[in-house]
Amino acid sequence: MDFRLKHKEETIALAVEASGEGGFAAAIGDRRVAVSFARISEHQMRLTVDGRQVLAFVAETPDGKAVMVDGRTFLLADERASGARPRSGAANGPKTVTPPMPAVVTQILVAQGQAVEKGQGLLVVSAMKMDTLLTAPFAGVVTRVNVAEGEKVAPKQVLVDIEPAAAEPAAGRAS
Repeated sequence: MDFRLKHKEETIALAVEASGEGGFAAAIGDRRVAVSFARISEHQMRLTVDGRQVLAFVAETPDGKAVMVDGRTFLLADERASGARPRSGAANGPKTVTPPMPAVVTQILVAQGQAVEKGQGLLVVSAMKMDTLLTAPFAGVVTRVNVAEGEKVAPKQVLVDIEPAAAEPAAGRAS
């Protein structure tokens, strides 16, 4: 299967082949790695990548799966699904910001009423001694910050609500 792997502004093609139950081979460009996995909980997995064990946190998003490994968050999107749904900015994307795994809010970078740009940092959460910057999925105005610094948060919990900028909804008229 072919996937797109996004990290920050970079998109990487990822090819995956099953290699038995609980394992697969992944190709990123010319690099091939063998991966085995074991689910620990609903949002946590133990991966063994070419013999090195790492913990991964996984959460569903409207654009694919958010995967956090070694303090870096990636968006994993199935190539087959990308052509099946219309992509028109904020109209079809998330309108809220949620953590990819259980964490603690360590820093809030925005306030209610503040205008934000797509990709702008909104807050920082910490899990397993790793900080993750959560960013705005689109340009807009923060309508509400639902958490405080030091608060424990969970996947699917809405941390920040954002109203799309006026130009965003006009792009999504395909119904």
